[in-house]
Amino acid sequence: MVISGAGAAGSAVARLLLKADFSAERIVVCDSEGTLHGERDLTGEKQWLAENTNRGDAVRGSLQDALHDADVFIGVSVGGLLKGDDLARMADRAIVFALANPDPEVDPDVAHEHAEIVATGRSDLPNQINNVLVFPGMFRGLLDSGAPRVTARMLLAASHALAATVGDDLDREHIVPSVFDEGLVPAIAEGVAGAAEND
Repeated sequence: MVISGAGAAGSAVARLLLKADFSAERIVVCDSEGTLHGERDLTGEKQWLAENTNRGDAVRGSLQDALHDADVFIGVSVGGLLKGDDLARMADRAIVFALANPDPEVDPDVAHEHAEIVATGRSDLPNQINNVLVFPGMFRGLLDSGAPRVTARMLLAASHALAATVGDDLDREHIVPSVFDEGLVPAIAEGVAGAAEND
């Protein structure tokens, strides 16, 4: 998995993937200068990311280099970073989440030529990844449980509830539920509240 963006969003995505037990060797985070690894002069959160992802410093170079044989690209950076040739380096049936707004990291039409599943942050395209899908249910669950803080367990519970809401309608053009799905907020709230009780 290659994450483009080592700021707040990219760091949060990487940390949650690690909490979900994805292998640290298989997560590579890139900033504007390329892959994060132990031999770069990094501080703060970027240093933590370099120490806890890309284990063994196996992947070095640019974002484009990191995409070689990658299964998943998650973009939380800036628009227009990638071309079709860059995505052609990825593994077969790749997944591309190009979430920069208003312009994704790669043109969605180009991404569809090379990836099995494409998602963006745009409301005019299928598979819009937007925090509005989670926030109402998240806050409802926090209020219902009286939780004093948000934990990784609650975030993972919210993500599992969101995924379960898609149900049998799951396909390439429908990997997340509609924001108007009446079951979404209650499902996430219940999952978050349940997780809060176990923290």
